[in-house]
Amino acid sequence: MRLIRGLSHLEPFVDGCVLTIGNFDGLHLGHKTVINKLAERGKSLDLPVVVMIFEPQPLEYFLAENAPSRLMRLREKVIQFASLPVDHLLIMSFNREFANYDAEQFIDDVLIKKLNVKHLVIGDDFHFGKARRGNFAMLKEKGEQFGFNVEDTGSFQLSGLRISSTLIRDALNAGNLAQAESMLGHCYSVCGRVAHGDKRGRTIGFPTANIRMFRKNTPVNGVFAVTMTGIDDLEVEGIANVGIRPTVDGASKVILETHLFDFDREIYGRYVEIHFKHKIRDEKRFDSLDELKKQIAKDIIETKKIFAELKRL
Repeated sequence: MRLIRGLSHLEPFVDGCVLTIGNFDGLHLGHKTVINKLAERGKSLDLPVVVMIFEPQPLEYFLAENAPSRLMRLREKVIQFASLPVDHLLIMSFNREFANYDAEQFIDDVLIKKLNVKHLVIGDDFHFGKARRGNFAMLKEKGEQFGFNVEDTGSFQLSGLRISSTLIRDALNAGNLAQAESMLGHCYSVCGRVAHGDKRGRTIGFPTANIRMFRKNTPVNGVFAVTMTGIDDLEVEGIANVGIRPTVDGASKVILETHLFDFDREIYGRYVEIHFKHKIRDEKRFDSLDELKKQIAKDIIETKKIFAELKRL
């Protein structure tokens, strides 16, 4: 898969391409159905498969810190796209200039002149361009005029529910990891590089591997049974806290702290993945570090019981 950052790095597709556009936050089962459908179309037309995404996501540009929490950061998204039948991932910078693009300008300059799109797969509720004037009907009309097909992505349903990033976000926020997993096709996870912290966990007997989330809004918050991968071929069980550490310092940025069971290796700087298996409780503030220490000990006992139950299933 070729990664293209912006139109300035894009060489026009002389013979054309097949394209889909969206945020693809979480790359859930519905997204993968769309991409597989697009790949089939690309194969039948002998054209490259192109996916256009935006960074930041449009609502993040317009709403800033009030935007919905992301299911994945850009790097996580790129890694997952690389495992799918996608030839080119085009990352468009969503800035003031792009937000002010007229819908017709976007179609003419980007879809036709730059991408030479021959087949476009898009949601029937997709809106684009200044004041969100562009829509599915406009694309269909332009397609008939300039010779490209426009196909509706349709909706992928599970147990009668239309899978969406919003529904997954709601499930995670409610602590329903099983429902989120059924829509994602795998358990929810967060990737990142292990960073140095204040080492306070060591002082109370529970050293942690810390990952900075680089965001204020997260779809998960609290204490979780987790596993970590990315260290050799190991899958290490542990317990993680996602939050602002109200008992310690009330940090302004969200931190993911993971205490690993039966693990004693230096892993600073390693890029790892934390897999969320079960929610233990919400994050809370304790009156003292001693109270926090006692609660962590209880949480670890419960977490180990959960892992034992999972192994029996």
